[in-house]
Amino acid sequence: MPSLPSIRGRGAQQRPAPHISVPLSHYVVDCAVYIDGKRLPGRWTHIDAVKEVRKRKDGFVWIGLHEPDAEQIEGIAETFGLHELAVEDAVHAHQRPKLERYDNTLFMVFKTVRYVTNESPDTANEIVESGEIMVFLGKDFVITVRHGNHSGLSKLRHEMEDDPERLEIGPSAVLHAISDHVVDNYLEVTDHIEDDIDRMEERVFAPRTEVSAEQIYMFKREVVELRRAVMPLANPLRRLAEGYTPLIPEQVRAFFRDVDDHLTEVSERVTAFDELLTTLVDAVLAKITLQQNTDMRKITAWVAIISVPTMVVGVYGMNFDYMPELKWKFGYPLVMSLVLIACLTLYRILRRNRWL
Repeated sequence: MPSLPSIRGRGAQQRPAPHISVPLSHYVVDCAVYIDGKRLPGRWTHIDAVKEVRKRKDGFVWIGLHEPDAEQIEGIAETFGLHELAVEDAVHAHQRPKLERYDNTLFMVFKTVRYVTNESPDTANEIVESGEIMVFLGKDFVITVRHGNHSGLSKLRHEMEDDPERLEIGPSAVLHAISDHVVDNYLEVTDHIEDDIDRMEERVFAPRTEVSAEQIYMFKREVVELRRAVMPLANPLRRLAEGYTPLIPEQVRAFFRDVDDHLTEVSERVTAFDELLTTLVDAVLAKITLQQNTDMRKITAWVAIISVPTMVVGVYGMNFDYMPELKWKFGYPLVMSLVLIACLTLYRILRRNRWL
């Protein structure tokens, strides 16, 4: 995806802030101050960081949190004026992708996904692992709250720090980068799932292979989980691209449209996966029904063959004095021969009609 253009004409670079050695809490992954797209050295508390930015009247603060509880996020919420409802959502998680505006702050929720590697798609218990990223966006700050162990943003932060022109735009560039990162992960996951479905489809239609409908249905539920992460995100991205808030400048909106296009591609693929898996479930059930019909025909054919000697033996098993060929010494061999010929004839007829 193309890089965001830089913004020039912000004046001379400010002097770097003094080094402040402050240990970060276990739930605070990182807290940084960016001036003219460059990270100021040292470690910062959220209070000192926002003071520095507002004293300079330039730059922004980026704070990364990982699964904080209500008490841990309370101080940050008070410092940045975060709305209590948004804070509650960020703490408790399990939210659908959404975009909300509280006064001068945006709150956006992303569902993250990760592909779980398995030996075979038809023996997997989990294919898609989900997490969440919540983003608070203000004029001079961006706060990310992560839930889940696979949704780290450290690599994304380092990539942006290597491209100061993007960070120079401000917090909206960070929100765009997170959106782009999440949707790119969607594309990666759908690529893996597409390969799994192709292999499963081959196994379903291959002769003498068994794929249970229950396993395909489990796979279908995993695709539904991916769909719940992808589909609701379309409306928030479209609103950002259409100028929902002045916090997103015009030059960034076009890049949100690009992310929305990629999300549309993912949505179409996920919908196709869901329909294909439904078809595979129907195919497996039809295959099972066909196999049952074949088994029933074989059972019926053997019953028909066995019924011939059963009938003859039943007749000759009656206690009558006068039976055909009963006193003739060749009677028994003749009856057995006739029974054998009748059974072989039935067998050949049924074999020719593919009942056996």
